[in-house]
Amino acid sequence: MSYSLGLDPSLRGFGWCIHNSEAVGSERVFAKGRWSTSPKSIWVERYVTLREEVKNLLDKYPLISAVGVESPPFGEQYSEGLYALFLMVNEALWSRRKDVVYFDPGTVKMLAKINPAQRKGKMFKSDMIDAAKADTGVGRWNADEADAYHVARFAARFWSLVNGEIQETDLTPAEYRAFAREHTFTRGERAGQTIQSGALFKEGKRFFKFSLLPR
Repeated sequence: MSYSLGLDPSLRGFGWCIHNSEAVGSERVFAKGRWSTSPKSIWVERYVTLREEVKNLLDKYPLISAVGVESPPFGEQYSEGLYALFLMVNEALWSRRKDVVYFDPGTVKMLAKINPAQRKGKMFKSDMIDAAKADTGVGRWNADEADAYHVARFAARFWSLVNGEIQETDLTPAEYRAFAREHTFTRGERAGQTIQSGALFKEGKRFFKFSLLPR
């Protein structure tokens, strides 16, 4: 899995980054950027504009083999507007038949910790930027680009696991928890039952192989 695209959708600050998993240092960042739309524009124009930006990026860089997208938060932070943008982004990915995996915001931050047992506490925007700097050596990031970088970086790892390029034993503690975690109950009424919570077990919900669909 060489080139992966990470997307952090937002109407005001839509971060994107292309990650090269075969490179080291600053060359891991093949390209990055940020799109923005004006709240003065009619609402449908903002969504269509960003959908077309995604399509144009995929057309400009056909070497992108797979994509990761930060999915909308649910619960108290759920936003109909952000979910609408999420749908438009996925229409762009589907139209170009790019495989996609979704990471919610909490999972992206957890993955950036590498080992949650050792890195306690919350990951703030500054922490995500520092993690991107540490992994790449690139000194200048905004928060949207940094989040997109981490999404791209771990999307590459996820798809490498799906494709058999790496094994579960190669995963960091955070990656195992997000991608492949399963737990078997040993006590109580649920003894013997196995819960598969990792994204690897959720095809059709947390990841889609759009590349296999007919055009």
